[in-house]
Amino acid sequence: MGRPVPKIELTSGEKQKLTLIERRRKSQQQEALRARIILRCAEGMANQDVARLLGVSNPTVGKWRSRFAKERLAGLVDAPRSGAPRTITDAKVEAVITKTLETKPVAATHWSSRKMAREMGFSDHSVRRIWRCFGLKPHLVKTFKLSKDPMFVEKVRDIVGLYLNPPEHAIVLCVDEKSQTQALERTQPILPMRPGIPERQTHDYERHGTTSLFAAYNVLDGKVLGHCHQKHRHQEFLRFLERIDEAYPDDGKTQIHIVMDNYATHKVSKVRRWLLRHPRYQVHFTPTGSSWLNQIERFFALITEEAIRRGSFQSVRQLENAIYAYLQEHNKIPKPFVWLATADRIFRKLENSLSE
Repeated sequence: MGRPVPKIELTSGEKQKLTLIERRRKSQQQEALRARIILRCAEGMANQDVARLLGVSNPTVGKWRSRFAKERLAGLVDAPRSGAPRTITDAKVEAVITKTLETKPVAATHWSSRKMAREMGFSDHSVRRIWRCFGLKPHLVKTFKLSKDPMFVEKVRDIVGLYLNPPEHAIVLCVDEKSQTQALERTQPILPMRPGIPERQTHDYERHGTTSLFAAYNVLDGKVLGHCHQKHRHQEFLRFLERIDEAYPDDGKTQIHIVMDNYATHKVSKVRRWLLRHPRYQVHFTPTGSSWLNQIERFFALITEEAIRRGSFQSVRQLENAIYAYLQEHNKIPKPFVWLATADRIFRKLENSLSE
C-alpha cells in the first residue's frame, strides 16, 4: 500500500498565485517548477505521473507535495541556510574597527584592506566586509572649509535674503571673475562619439595663453553679462563695472545690488570711489571663504562643463569666441537658478557637518 499521499486542494487565491508564478517570465526556474508540481497534484495526478510529466524524480514531487500540505505557500520557499560557522570573533571585529579609527599604519596616512589584513592575520576580503558593515571608508576623504569671518551669520542672512526676497524696483547681480582660464589645444584630433564608444581625446595638450572672464549673473531673470580680459586687475574690474552701468541704465528708481567676494581687486580705493560716484549700487560681500554663496559660481561651473573643459583651442581668441558664443546662446533662453536654502537651513547643515 505504501505511505499515504496528502491530498492537495487549492483555494482560489492559492491557485491564482501558483499560476502566476508558473507563467511569469521573471520567476526563478525552481520556483516555477514547484508551482507546476503543486498545480498538477491539485488536479489529482499521482506523484509518479507528475514526475514523468515534469521530468523530475518521484521523491522531489513527494517532498513538495508534503511541504505544501503542511505549510501551504510558505512551504515552497527555501529556508534560510545557516552557512559556514564564523571564524572571526566579535573581539577581532572590534579590534579591526578600533585600529581603523584610532591608529594609522607605519609611514602611511590611512589603512588599506591589505595592510589591515596583514596586521590582523586574516583576508582582505574579510576586512572589507567588516568596514562595509560599519560604514568605514578609509580610502575616501572629504574637504571642508569653515569661514572665519566674524560677520558670517549677518552676511549669510543678508545675501540669502536678497535671493529669496529681492527688494522691489531692484536688480540683484552676482559678480565675479573666472580667472586664468587656459586655452588648451589637444595634441591630436578629438575622435568623435560612436555607438558604444564615447568621444575620445588625448590627455596631453599645448598651452596657448589664458583669459579671464568677468561676469555678472542677474538673479531675477538668469541673464549673464560677460566680457573677457587678458588680466584681472582693478583696471579691468572698473571697465567691467562701466559695462554693467551701460547694460542697466539709470532710470532714477532702480537700485542695483551686487553680490561679490572679498578679492582684493574689489576693494581698492578706485573701485570704492567709483561706487561712491554711483550711489544706486549697493555691494554685498560674501563671508570670507564662502564663495559658494555667490550664484555666479554655479554659472562658471556650467560654462566650464559645457563649453570649455572638453574643447580644444588653438589660441586665446578662439577660447574667448567660444565663451562669447555660449553667453549669447544662454541669454536667448535664460533661466534663473532656484535658490531654496534659507539662512537657518544653511546654519543647521553646517552644525550637522561639524557634529558628524
